[in-house]
Amino acid sequence: MNAVAPVKLHDCRDAFVAVLERLGAENDRVVAVCNDSVGSSKLNGFKKKFPERLINVGIAEQNMVGVGAGLANGGMLPFVCAAACFLTGRSLEQIKADISYSNANVKLIGISSGMAYGELGPTHHSIEDFAWTRVLPNLPVIAPCDSIETAAAVEWAATYPGPVFLRLSRVGVPDLLAPGHVFVPGRANLLREGGDVTLIANGTVTHRLMKAADLLAAEGIQARVLNMATVRPIDREAVIAAATETGAILTAEEHSTYGGLGSAIAEVVVDAAPVPMKILGVPGVFAHTASAEALLDDFGMSPAGVAEAARALIARKTR
Repeated sequence: MNAVAPVKLHDCRDAFVAVLERLGAENDRVVAVCNDSVGSSKLNGFKKKFPERLINVGIAEQNMVGVGAGLANGGMLPFVCAAACFLTGRSLEQIKADISYSNANVKLIGISSGMAYGELGPTHHSIEDFAWTRVLPNLPVIAPCDSIETAAAVEWAATYPGPVFLRLSRVGVPDLLAPGHVFVPGRANLLREGGDVTLIANGTVTHRLMKAADLLAAEGIQARVLNMATVRPIDREAVIAAATETGAILTAEEHSTYGGLGSAIAEVVVDAAPVPMKILGVPGVFAHTASAEALLDDFGMSPAGVAEAARALIARKTR
C-alpha cells in the first residue's frame, strides 16, 4: 500500500512578510510599525533589509496605531503589525478615531488571531475582533483562508487608498486557492459546488469545512462551500444565492458567535432570503486554555462536528 503524502501546511505570516519585503524594495514609502512584536510578526527580514523603516514602539499599542496614522498623514504607507487581541482590544479608540474616522491609509495587521495563542488562554484569544472592527465605517475586514489568499490580500491592501484590517493566524493551514489568485474585496470564493446546504467560513476554519463536505458527500449530501474572506463588505450576492439555491446556511468561525462572520451573513439572510441557519463559533463565553486545534474541535468545528451540524440544519429544511 502506498503511503498518503501529508498535506503541506503554511503559516500565513510567511506569505504576508514575503509580500511586504518585496513591496518595501519597490516602494520606499512602505514602513512597518510594531509593538515589540518583531519576532511574532516575522518582521526580522524586513528589519534587516530596511532598518530605518521598521518602527518598534514597544508595548504601547494605542501609541502604535497613532504613529501609523501620523505616518500615513505624512505620505508613508504603514503596515501596523501586532497580536490581534492587543491591536484591537487595546487600541479600539485609536482605530476608530485615528484610522477609520480619518480614513487614514493604514494597513492594520492582526497577527495570531482567533485562538492561535491557545495555551496562553482567554487574555490572548482574539475572538471579538470581527465584532469590534466590522462596525467601523471605511474599514474593510479580511481573514484570508490560506497563504495564497494572504499574499493576494496584502497586494490588494497596498494599492487600496484607505484603511484595512487584515486578520492572520499563526496556525498552519493548507492552501485551498489556485496560485495566482487575485483578491477582490467583498467577493466570496466558491470552493465546492452543492445544492443541499451551504457551508461558509474564513481563515483557519475554511479547510475544515472542505473536509466536512467530503464526509457529507460520502452520505450523498452535496454541500456548497464558500470562502468568505471579507467580513466587511460582505458578499450579499453570494449569500443570497446560497440561501435561495441550497435552502440552508451554516457558518463557522474562529470568533464569538456574536457579531462576527455568522452575524454579518445572518443580517443578509434575514433581510433578503430567510432560510434555516446555524452559526458555529465560540458561543458567547471566554474560550478555555488548550491548543488552537483542540479549541476549534471543542467548539464543534471539527470536520465531523460541522458535518453533524449540517445534517441537523438540513433536517430543519424538511419540517
